[in-house]
Amino acid sequence: MTREDFRRELGDAFDSISGSPDPALSDRVRSALVEAPERRGPVWIAALAAAVIAVILVGVLLVGNPLNRGPLVPGGGGSNTPSASPAPAPSPNPSPTPVVQYICGASSSFTGTNPPPSALVSDVRTGAHADSGYDRVTIEFKNGQPESIELRPQTDTKFMTDPRGDTVTLAGKVGLKVVIHSADAHTSYSGSKDIKTGAGFTALREVRELGDFEGYVTFGLGLSGTGCYHASILTNPTRLVIDFQTS
Repeated sequence: MTREDFRRELGDAFDSISGSPDPALSDRVRSALVEAPERRGPVWIAALAAAVIAVILVGVLLVGNPLNRGPLVPGGGGSNTPSASPAPAPSPNPSPTPVVQYICGASSSFTGTNPPPSALVSDVRTGAHADSGYDRVTIEFKNGQPESIELRPQTDTKFMTDPRGDTVTLAGKVGLKVVIHSADAHTSYSGSKDIKTGAGFTALREVRELGDFEGYVTFGLGLSGTGCYHASILTNPTRLVIDFQTS
């Protein structure tokens, strides 16, 4: 190999660093190795060295060339698969509105727990609730629930006062008598003794105090329609609530 050939080979080797390796380079290296024993002098040695250097450079280029690397996965070697979002928790179903059970033509009663010696009536009030389907009367107590409360329906609106025994007739067609044992309606209550309802009321027509004597307080309620009612004891403050069905 002449000096000109040596320079050409060396130049080709350096050119391969910036591009793809020459396909014929491996054939030239193999031919140079076969012909090596027949050559003499420093020219042969230099040619052989150049070929070996070219092979090493090509190998380094193939291993380290960033163009031959595969695409990098962001975030290291972990999986890039998105995790599934947790399913939203189902919203609880709203509690059904309790159905009010009205009593028609039957008596009912309440018994107090640890009642005071005398439950003091502090307020008597009425209210029309046409949108909810009832008229209401409320009897409030200042110091706790009385010993007993009885609700007695009747087929007319004629009531007897206590203790005189006079007969009074209230507005309406049917009536409900409220008897409260161990109570007082004159110490803490100074409101009306006879409440007549007006426009807006459908079932409740009149509320009248019939008696307040020897621990018994009685009220007469004049009603129109069927007189069906729902009664309950509520607290804070303690009160008897009676709802009369209007629809």
